[in-house]
Amino acid sequence: MRVHACPVRFYFERNDPITESDRYVICKQLSYHLGEPLESDVIWREVLAVRPTIDTDLRSFLETCITSCNKSEWKPAVQSDVRVISGKHSIVGMVDRIADDGTYSIIRTAGAMPFGTYVADRMRIACIAFCLEEITGNEVTGGNVEYIPDGVSRFHTVQPRDRRQVIATLHKIRAIRKGELPRRPLNAPCNRCKYNERCESSSGQRLSDLL
Repeated sequence: MRVHACPVRFYFERNDPITESDRYVICKQLSYHLGEPLESDVIWREVLAVRPTIDTDLRSFLETCITSCNKSEWKPAVQSDVRVISGKHSIVGMVDRIADDGTYSIIRTAGAMPFGTYVADRMRIACIAFCLEEITGNEVTGGNVEYIPDGVSRFHTVQPRDRRQVIATLHKIRAIRKGELPRRPLNAPCNRCKYNERCESSSGQRLSDLL
């Protein structure tokens, strides 16, 4: 949901490849074992098979994740990495885990908030709800966000505001693809953005005006 956080930054990075971080590789591999004994050696061997060049010092991060996850009970997945699509909204997404009761989950490498879920996670859950509702024909109330480093799973009930934010974000994406530079939002994280100067000089103009 980079567009929602800052559409200008999304514009500048729209052609950059998206790569999985080493921490994501670890959390993702561990997620395949949730609901069963978490064997560190087994999971680490799988991590090395997926990312042979991973920093071996991150083995300690895996141990931290396992310790955290062992404090909670987890439903095993009956399906993993399920691709979902909404033709109506032009959304393609990935469900990380689906349990036998039909509940779905996405995994995160971030630590959990004291309460609730992050905006980006709520929007991703809403996107998946759009897709699953179109696929199944049934209303989808929400899904789980699994913060692997903290061993925390939180169910988020999709709210109307989540759906509105997704629809507004999709409109911004379509405008960017048509060549329009988006305006910087009022609450953009500019102080830590590497595109700050370029943003100040070009925000709000059309791409055709700059060429």
